[in-house]
Amino acid sequence: MMARAERSALASPFVTRRIGIVSLIDEEALWIIERNADRILDEIGMEFRGDPETLEIFRKHGARVDGERVRFDPGWCRDKIRNAPRIFTQHARNAARSVQIGGDAQVFCPSFGPPFVHDIEKGRRYATFEDFKAITKLHYSLAAVNHSGGVVVEPVDLPVPVRHLHMAHAHLTHSDKPFMGAVTAPERARDTIEMCKLAMGTGFVEENCVLYSVVNTNAPLVMDETMLWALKEYAKSGQCTVVSPFVLGGAMSPVSVAATLAQVLAEVMACVSLIQLIRPGAPAVFGTFFSPLSLRTGAPTFGTPEGTQFQMCAKTLADRLGLPFHSVGALTASKVPDAQAGYESQSQLMGAVLAGVNFVIHATGCLEGLLTTGYEKIVMDADRCAALQRFVQGIDFSEAAQAMDAFAEIGPGGHFLGARHTQEHFETAFWLGDMSDNGTYEQWVAEGGMWEHERASQKVRRLLNEYEAPQMDIAVREALNDFVARRTKEITGDKA
Repeated sequence: MMARAERSALASPFVTRRIGIVSLIDEEALWIIERNADRILDEIGMEFRGDPETLEIFRKHGARVDGERVRFDPGWCRDKIRNAPRIFTQHARNAARSVQIGGDAQVFCPSFGPPFVHDIEKGRRYATFEDFKAITKLHYSLAAVNHSGGVVVEPVDLPVPVRHLHMAHAHLTHSDKPFMGAVTAPERARDTIEMCKLAMGTGFVEENCVLYSVVNTNAPLVMDETMLWALKEYAKSGQCTVVSPFVLGGAMSPVSVAATLAQVLAEVMACVSLIQLIRPGAPAVFGTFFSPLSLRTGAPTFGTPEGTQFQMCAKTLADRLGLPFHSVGALTASKVPDAQAGYESQSQLMGAVLAGVNFVIHATGCLEGLLTTGYEKIVMDADRCAALQRFVQGIDFSEAAQAMDAFAEIGPGGHFLGARHTQEHFETAFWLGDMSDNGTYEQWVAEGGMWEHERASQKVRRLLNEYEAPQMDIAVREALNDFVARRTKEITGDKA
């Protein structure tokens, strides 16, 4: 039977927070960061490489173009960004699963991009398409995960030129939650859009946002042709593009949070202004991925104070631009789902929730600094997501929650276990997750003495065994199958 926390969460496709956000940046600091971002764009500029059309778009609208370097007058980018929506909906194939992006909404999404998978039975290994499908099924089954994600793992057994077709097909058939579009080539973006049209209707896709796609800048201050092409394809189609500078602090930005904030703000403003020049009103999101480097080893670090501080400042910068905010969740450098993984992931995830991140990517499954997705880690992280989703709902101060009738019934010296109020509310009164063992030591030993990752392994097997695919019209399924087969043949010829 589905756990109570999972069952109740199915009623809401995303979380609406009812508590305030925590910001670590005041008006004076905001002025400093915004002024410095304007200076970076005005005096240094940003390079947009390998795409003359982009340079011409900027030149036509008054930016200063010198070769591939583009410079912007202070305020120029903000003026263009005003056209972007503060809040929009990403529609899912199942309308009940559609999510709000922005405002008080928070969406929790799987990790993106690892080439390896890990479980406690087989250990670490290269991911296959079977892993991709299994992980998509897991996330469909976990109510605390609101989004199907994108490249939940890299299926290395599929040829790169056709990989995107099979991944999009899996998201559309093994789940009916919203998902991400391909960004590694313009034709792959177009293929993803066409597949959504087959699944959801051409007219609907042309009028609505159905894809959420992340493009990364090459910090510092560079946008390469691959990311530019994807940005342009999705902007032209009115689909959401997240501009998320990928920054390893100390290597790709200066060794301070303040300087990195100014750099990231500059990169986001320049790229979101391009989106609005291509199609005014196209949905765009302020994204961040910031990980300080260990200056002893050169390796990325996760769950650090600086990472959380950065999120709690960048969210305020996004709010002032009028853009939804996308950032990272349960990241860890740990190689296995151990105590290090738990501490680092919870720290980063809690920071994202307190900051009010609208779209929390890498909320489940991260191991080894996003080189690996862990099967057990997925369900362990989802349990934490469910707890934090309850946290942001705030405290109930309704008349029923005040429980004055219970005080009258029990009186001094009694207990509330048998009170009518307790009987009426015991199922929903306190959050209870699946992964923590709250029994006695003796009970734990009697039940096998399992550690949490062992319980998680059991849950993974149960969810996959009980998985039932969402409904899909057979004609739609056949159209998707035919599209994948046709495009595979066009891309690879007789080698497919």
